[in-house]
Amino acid sequence: MTDGDATHGAYFVRESATRLRPTEHVGGAWNPAEYHVAPLFGALAHAIAGDAARRGRGDLQVARVTFDILGVLPVEPVDIAVELVRPGKTIELVGAVLSHAGRPAVVARAWLAAEFPTSHLAGTDLPSIPGPDDAPPARLGAYWYGEFVRSVELRRHERGPGRATSWVRTDLDLVEGEPASATTRVIGLIDVANGVSPRVAMDEAAFPNLDLTVHFFRAPRAGWLGLDTSVSFGPTGLGVTHCILHDESGPFGTVMQALTVRPVVRDGGR
Repeated sequence: MTDGDATHGAYFVRESATRLRPTEHVGGAWNPAEYHVAPLFGALAHAIAGDAARRGRGDLQVARVTFDILGVLPVEPVDIAVELVRPGKTIELVGAVLSHAGRPAVVARAWLAAEFPTSHLAGTDLPSIPGPDDAPPARLGAYWYGEFVRSVELRRHERGPGRATSWVRTDLDLVEGEPASATTRVIGLIDVANGVSPRVAMDEAAFPNLDLTVHFFRAPRAGWLGLDTSVSFGPTGLGVTHCILHDESGPFGTVMQALTVRPVVRDGGR
């Protein structure tokens, strides 16, 4: 549980090498008594980065991380275990499991890769988006529950249902008193992609994501995170959120989320 009315400058406080205690900022958008998964993803990425550093592999960079959400979580302490799945000199596959009361709740798999000198080959045809100074302020808390969305500053150009270009940032740390890389901080924010431009209002349908996969082709810079987001719903309850990730220098990666879309049945049915 959180510390009553205490105000923290982070999403978690460390209780042990493997256990994190949530602060008042982690409440979910669908249910404030449950976690928003964004800080959980950040906590897992932070644990993977810390494990790599302790093993002397802090030179490796994140190429891809996939998160599978196994269930909802009450806002209570969580434990994280990290495992080296596939060791290697230039490539590693690392797994991590976040558990509550002994029950696995989020599973992560990260590919870490060595750096090579490819600046002469670097480039992308992914389009840039207008910068944060050119986007009007908006409030995630205007249409979502929970304290996590209120911890995030948002600027957004709404293009239509399920379509927006946005910029987000937070001044909160992931874990109190512990520095985190720009990559880790991005991973702790990107789950908002599914919420910055919903196709429908939450009283019309629920559309939580089952997973999240992020790919990087370069490390992001600290500061604003740009989201060029498209949300698609199919006719049988499936959906996809696709997002091109930006910092103020341009695109640096992509995100995909699988959605389960569930129409809200009001009194009298539909």
